[in-house]
Amino acid sequence: MNTQENGRPAYKWARPGDINAFFGLMLDNIAGLILMATLLSGFGIDVNFVVSAMVPGTALGVLVGDLAFFVLAFWLAKRTGRDDVTAMPLGLDTPSTFGIILFILGPSYLQGLGMQLSEQEAAYRTWHIGIWCIVLSGVLKFAMAPFTELIRRVIPRAGLLGSLAAIALVLISFIPLLHIFEHPLPGMIALVIVLCALVGRLPLPGRTPGTLGALLVASLVFYVMCLIQVPPYSIPEAPEGVQWLPTQWLEAWQFGWVSSFDDALPYLPIALPFAIGTVVGGVDCTESAAAAGDTYDTRTIIGVEAFATLLAGFSGGVIQTTPYIGHPAYKAMGGRAAYTLGTAVLIGSAGLVGYFGWINAYVPEAAVYPILVFVGLEITAQSFLATPKRHYTAVALACLPALAFLAMSFPNQILGDASLREADITRSSLQSEELVSQLKLLGMLSSGFIITSLLWAWALAKIVDHRLPEAAGVMSVAGLLTAFGVIHSPLPGNQLFVLFGPESWGSFVLDPVSRGPVLEFVAGYFACAILLVLWSLRNDINPRPDEDDVLTPEHH
Repeated sequence: MNTQENGRPAYKWARPGDINAFFGLMLDNIAGLILMATLLSGFGIDVNFVVSAMVPGTALGVLVGDLAFFVLAFWLAKRTGRDDVTAMPLGLDTPSTFGIILFILGPSYLQGLGMQLSEQEAAYRTWHIGIWCIVLSGVLKFAMAPFTELIRRVIPRAGLLGSLAAIALVLISFIPLLHIFEHPLPGMIALVIVLCALVGRLPLPGRTPGTLGALLVASLVFYVMCLIQVPPYSIPEAPEGVQWLPTQWLEAWQFGWVSSFDDALPYLPIALPFAIGTVVGGVDCTESAAAAGDTYDTRTIIGVEAFATLLAGFSGGVIQTTPYIGHPAYKAMGGRAAYTLGTAVLIGSAGLVGYFGWINAYVPEAAVYPILVFVGLEITAQSFLATPKRHYTAVALACLPALAFLAMSFPNQILGDASLREADITRSSLQSEELVSQLKLLGMLSSGFIITSLLWAWALAKIVDHRLPEAAGVMSVAGLLTAFGVIHSPLPGNQLFVLFGPESWGSFVLDPVSRGPVLEFVAGYFACAILLVLWSLRNDINPRPDEDDVLTPEHH
């Protein structure tokens, strides 16, 4: 690894920092799989069915995607002659994990039970719906991949990295924080170890990687609390019916799910915006990697993501893969390419061999989730460091739609509780009209928040640069996307729609009650676009010159 090749240093693809990076990325994916199993079992789906049917295909997507990114790192190192290239990380998409389960898989399972299907029949119906959603998400990503490099060149870093910071703070850092403090003693210890080792760069005894040290110490504390019987701690029950080398997921390759297209059709307008969100996120991640010093071709990155998602779907996976936003964090750990290879092998084997069932049962959540908090914080810091100072406000603005998503997530969970559903208590049945109105507004602001964050930050960055016609164009795009529900959809689960259409289009046509607010959102965006165009006509407004005020990776 230290030899010379054609006068250039050979690529040092495995370094000590890869150990930390491996545990970071691996635990990140394990946390996603645990979250997936937890949420699905919360709807009543048998966890053994999840582990044997849904997890293997999902894990296979991670296996193939990370292996491809491992190879791409070698190509980039050869092309640039650099020996410090860090591979792009890939894993389960966190927004999709929440969105697909809470808005598609869970409700479709309950719908199946309401149709008097048995639990097994309802589970299979849900699985087939999930497969359709992931397969078509992969197809959509392939269609968008050729245009992603153009997107990266056109959109300023404040837009790309601002939306990334929004995801990092809300989904990657804050929500896992809640799981950490469910068991505060081991959770806080793990969090402090991770932050001291990875942010403070404080060494652990024996040069133990910070992520591994946090996992071991927090798990030890957790099980000590279980042994001394401190409520609510209890020894986890051994998983029952774990299938080694499960073959149930191979049923997906018999294409029995194809006949379930009619069942899946109503859910596709919910699933496809999440696919668009991962494409935007993939562009963001590629820009983030470039800001950290590793410039990958965006079209290739999204193409790999699309292939991994498509393969996962065809193999029974129900959660799409995506490039992770943690590249700068893993580079800061000293990772190169070995960490993605290790993650691919472990996550792939956990799903395909079947021992994920034991991991899901015995690894405490409080010991795993602190790494997500670190990754989120590191990405947020990188988003500011790699953005021109004059655009900092745009990055901050990008976080606001994500805060709306966070504020809306808890009412959605409360109103989705089985007891309230059985009592027929919904948002519209609440007595306070003001509360109903605020919840509806929050829902519209949070719908498609990743794309909204990008557009808002993009527009403000152009305003700061005094490029008002370009800002007007961005506002017009936002208005157009609002008209079809890509952003600001008032329907459950961010569902797409058309404003007007024949009765035969059914649920795809927006109902008259929701049409008014949407039209006002659309009018607001286009009115702002007109205002910006008129403002640009003043003779004393000229584009500001680009200023070199970015903190480069060397300054970081």
